[in-house]
Amino acid sequence: MKLMKVLIVMMVVVFACTAVFAAEGGNSRKGKYLYKKNCKVCHVSGAEGGELTPLSKTQKQWDRFFNEDKHKKSPEVMKKFSEKDLKDINQFLFDHAVDSDQPETCG
Repeated sequence: MKLMKVLIVMMVVVFACTAVFAAEGGNSRKGKYLYKKNCKVCHVSGAEGGELTPLSKTQKQWDRFFNEDKHKKSPEVMKKFSEKDLKDINQFLFDHAVDSDQPETCG
């Protein structure tokens, strides 16, 4: 019985933490739309930016890109997006990174 109570408490804590992090993150569906509309133009095979899909990086690498790198080779690209748009794109790439539960390309 005590084990059951501990498991229930742990599940509630995990759920609460997940809800907090989800509220601070971006909208993955909107991020996919923004990525396909704005980023994929330069990031397909043979294009100027080279092929880049969610599968190109791990979740940690995507977060590092958005927090530190910020498109160092062409920083002006990032300036056209609002902070919310960048969070949405980052969320899409993070959610479908090579080490995520749902890895996928951008299609």
